[in-house]
Amino acid sequence: MAETPNQNVPQDPGVSGVKLPADEPGQGVASNTEKDPGEWVTGGEPMTGAQASYLQTLCQEAGEDFDESLSKADASRRIDELQEKTGRGRR
Repeated sequence: MAETPNQNVPQDPGVSGVKLPADEPGQGVASNTEKDPGEWVTGGEPMTGAQASYLQTLCQEAGEDFDESLSKADASRRIDELQEKTGRGRR
C-alpha cells in the first residue's frame, strides 16, 4: 500500500512556488545609494563620522573648505560634487 503524504508537514519554503521581489530581474529592493538624499528618513541628522572623514579628504584634494555642520543628506550631495571634481570614487 502506498503511503500518502502527511498534509500537516510544512513544505520546504524553497519549493513553495512563492516568488519574492528579488526573484524577478530588476525587481529587487532599492538600496539607499539609489535613493535621493532628500528622501532619506534620517537625511536631516548630522553627517556620520565616516561622511565627515571622507568629506574632509575630498575638500583637501579639491582645495575647498570643509563644512562640519552639514546634514547626512547635504554631506552626501557634497561628496558627490567633490567626487566629480576630483575624479575620486567614480569607476
